Amino acid sequence: MDADAPIIRPSSFRPTRDTVGKRFDWATHRAKLVFGGAALVVAWFIWFIFTAKSVQLVIDPPDAAVSISGGFDVALREIFVVREGEYVVHISAPGYVTLDTPLTVGDARSQSFAFSLTPLPGRVDFATEPVQADVFLDDVLLGRTPLTDVDVAAGAHRLSFRNARYVSQDLAIAIEGKRIAQSFSATLAPNWATIAVTSTPAGAAVFVDDEEVATTPASIEVGAGSHELRLKRPGYKSWRTRLDVVARADQVLAPVTLQEADGLVNIISTPAGASVTVNGTYHGETPLEIALTPGKTYQVRVTRSGYASARRDIAVRANDEQSLRLDLPPLLGKVLIHPEPDTAEVFINAKSIGRGDQTLTLPVRPQQLEVRLPNYAPFVTTFTPQPGLTQEISAKLLTLAEARLLSLPARRTAADGSEMVLLSPGRFTMGASRREPGRRANEVMHEVTLTRLFYLATTEVTNAQFKRFAKGHDSGLYEDHKLNTDPQPAVQISWTEAVLYCNWLSQRDKLPLFYKTEHGKVTGVDPTATGYRLPTEAEWEWVARTRADGTSQRFPWGDEFPPSDRSGNYADRSAATIVGRGVFGYNDNQIVAAPVKTFPVDARGLYDIGGNVAEWVTDYYAIPTAEAVRDPIGPASGEYRVAKGASWMSGTITDLRVTFRNYGIDGRPDLGFRIARYAE
Repeated sequence: MDADAPIIRPSSFRPTRDTVGKRFDWATHRAKLVFGGAALVVAWFIWFIFTAKSVQLVIDPPDAAVSISGGFDVALREIFVVREGEYVVHISAPGYVTLDTPLTVGDARSQSFAFSLTPLPGRVDFATEPVQADVFLDDVLLGRTPLTDVDVAAGAHRLSFRNARYVSQDLAIAIEGKRIAQSFSATLAPNWATIAVTSTPAGAAVFVDDEEVATTPASIEVGAGSHELRLKRPGYKSWRTRLDVVARADQVLAPVTLQEADGLVNIISTPAGASVTVNGTYHGETPLEIALTPGKTYQVRVTRSGYASARRDIAVRANDEQSLRLDLPPLLGKVLIHPEPDTAEVFINAKSIGRGDQTLTLPVRPQQLEVRLPNYAPFVTTFTPQPGLTQEISAKLLTLAEARLLSLPARRTAADGSEMVLLSPGRFTMGASRREPGRRANEVMHEVTLTRLFYLATTEVTNAQFKRFAKGHDSGLYEDHKLNTDPQPAVQISWTEAVLYCNWLSQRDKLPLFYKTEHGKVTGVDPTATGYRLPTEAEWEWVARTRADGTSQRFPWGDEFPPSDRSGNYADRSAATIVGRGVFGYNDNQIVAAPVKTFPVDARGLYDIGGNVAEWVTDYYAIPTAEAVRDPIGPASGEYRVAKGASWMSGTITDLRVTFRNYGIDGRPDLGFRIARYAE
């Protein structure tokens, strides 16, 4: 009954004055009480029906037993009549997990709720033939067959039987669950083939993927797939082949004839790092181990820059190891060093050797010379002594007034990536004597004084650099040989294109423009500007002609002709077939323009001065007078511009000399440029 319904108790009856003296009828009174209580129950039930909610429970499986606890309810099949509130639903069925779950009945008149019971796991057996296999269910390892009475959740699963030597079996299975017994099995197929291998001589160890498995003759089982098969017998070379194995497809390999093993030669030199050639073929640097075919005699040659070479003849036996030790005596050259002032201290490779003039005998390899004196800027250079020759180096130190120029960085990097070195020129003789072989009439000798420090790029501008300025540029081909690779110098460039590149580079580095232009044409120069430019003819010839010690040279490599091999890129034996002339007997291993930095750097840190490609300079072309000049930048006007330097097409004494002058305005396949700029 509802808590609010009135309750009538018998003890509540008391006689009244109306009943006093009369006979009390208990039977009539009892009947009235019973009738009143029934009426109250009916009233409560009607109230319950009108205030309760109709709740439908949809259950999977439908035959599950259901009950609701937590209040009064009336069950009518799958419909329950309950009042609004909180309840607990109890659902159970054979083969399923019993469910006890809370139920909230809201204020809606009719409500519906669905519940699904979870089936109990199935009892599953797994088996394989002819061997055991690992059992994976949904990629989780369950164990190894045979497996029995395994709990597996009801539903769809991926089953896999795996054995490394057999083909895996993959199945899609459905587990019924509810403790129902199921079984799954598979017959696994072999995943290998038999490989038969024989060798002469027999007794060679057989390796499959570096694992020794047998000795020839042998029949071996090899898994399907790609493998390396190797035979190895002492005293013989290893034999290798690639096996592509298909399961159950047996193979018989062709008989293998083993070759006698090479002999090993360990070549050691003092000092180490020497180049080793065997019968003229380069093999590496010492210390070096070389395998050579037995039964032959070989000539071994060991060389290192600055040292005398050594040669030995050696005989090699099969499967034998021997050592060859060679001492390379150093090559020495004599050097006279004259510091100015003569009280300056001289250092060779950072080691002090005294003050004043020095006469030294040094190994023929790059040496660093430094001359120091308080209140003077140090003099630093690198030189290489020459065997059998005496060199002289004059080291004049700068005064304090000159030293302020040393505040300038020794190197700069332009926006295009070009490395530039600071150069301090001086007085020199430009042009050539009439008695000089190969001299031309436009090489008039005259004194030149250069007072302005300037920066010069260490390399010629490359195709990669120039294409950032002119994306469509193509240096092209010459007789089917490429000139347009990124590291080669840019060629087929007119003088105007070269100076417009300089102005473009100045703008990128926010420097004042050296060249004045109007509508793409050059109208003049600003000699005070520090923007990028082409070197002047005088600057270029000073760099190519004067050595670091102040002496002059006829050719980019020195005074002797022809040059030693690989001195620079000129018309050598290979280029003679396409240019029609070349330096007799010379070889630089380059037919056309070489990538920059292919050849050795000079003492100032520059590459290809006087070689590889000729280079545009700023000056208009004219025949000079014999008068001395100071900081010349060429004539004020003219029709052509000067090009300086030899190239990969140059093969005569005339055009290989540093004083050689050419001219034009258009590009050529052997003409490029390098950038320069005044230091201040």
